[in-house]
Amino acid sequence: MTAATIVSVNSGSSSLKVAVFVGSAHVLTEQARLELPVRPGEVEAALDRSLTELRDLGVPSPSAVGHRVVHGGPHHAGPILIDDGVLAELQHLVPFAPLHQPASIVGIERMRERCPGVLQVACFDTAFHRRMPEAAQRLPVPRDLWSAGFRRYGFHGLAYESVVDALGDELGERAVLAHLGSGASMTAVLDGVSVDTTMGLTPTGGLVMSTRTGDLDPGVAIRLLREPGYDADRLERLLDGGSGLLALSGATGDMKALLERRSTDAAAALAVEVFCRQARKHVGALVTVLGGLDTLVFSGGIGERSAPIRAEICAGLDHLGVRLDAERNASDEPVISEPGTPCFVRVVQADEERVIARHAAALVGA
Repeated sequence: MTAATIVSVNSGSSSLKVAVFVGSAHVLTEQARLELPVRPGEVEAALDRSLTELRDLGVPSPSAVGHRVVHGGPHHAGPILIDDGVLAELQHLVPFAPLHQPASIVGIERMRERCPGVLQVACFDTAFHRRMPEAAQRLPVPRDLWSAGFRRYGFHGLAYESVVDALGDELGERAVLAHLGSGASMTAVLDGVSVDTTMGLTPTGGLVMSTRTGDLDPGVAIRLLREPGYDADRLERLLDGGSGLLALSGATGDMKALLERRSTDAAAALAVEVFCRQARKHVGALVTVLGGLDTLVFSGGIGERSAPIRAEICAGLDHLGVRLDAERNASDEPVISEPGTPCFVRVVQADEERVIARHAAALVGA
């Protein structure tokens, strides 16, 4: 059987990642990987540049294209071939992920134009969490809203899946995975399966993030909507783009910049403190769901590259057996627990593109 060539397209709110793999769902070899910064409206042009560069590198035409799609709604619990009907469903879900879903849809539409007749596969961030028990998925709202799709979905699922795959048996039975970046979430994993997570109906909830609020008293939104000049659109812009670390610091939502400023800037120091404090609280809550902790895993831009943030989060978790070796935590060493501690702390680079390619290759093979 001829090896398939799979192109993975990860269209985010601020970047476009494209990777090419050759092989089958069981064995994939990476051929190329590109990443470009993008702003709203630039996805099509960025994809065109990426495809031109891949062609110049001699990458063969794809057998299939896999796409990261943030929100799959209540009907999609796994990867699916994209047709016009699926695309219409994804468009309907835009209000549940307005920062991410439009870019994914633009990427799908462009790749269908550029690669006519090639299988297009949607891989959903929400799919990893679809096996959570109903008690974790249910929101405390009337049942008719549950039936209409209002539930806890969870996100960053492709990243979490890649972490679980990378660690295998080393993950342990009970793990908390912390994907910390400009968007941040955590999930409790029992025997490799998500059983609870911090994000809910949309990617706005849970931990405080770069420009997103995270969990917020619903009364704040109600009160603001009663203020002159506030409507749903303005509220959405505030919650998704004008809050979080940016609002706390008054200057930036970039964690690297906040760490550089905090020794001389009280607002920056407060933003970092709030972020780490909330992270510790959520770890504790998820450990309670699991009934204990074998492994704590950090991934995402902050989780992978910010040793000070990892250290400050873990500093308040000694009672859970989490202790860091300060010298090793500052290095690239993947195991950063102190020797002899009951909980391993790991740092794993998430690879969403490989997971997307594996799912697409499996559908090609089928």
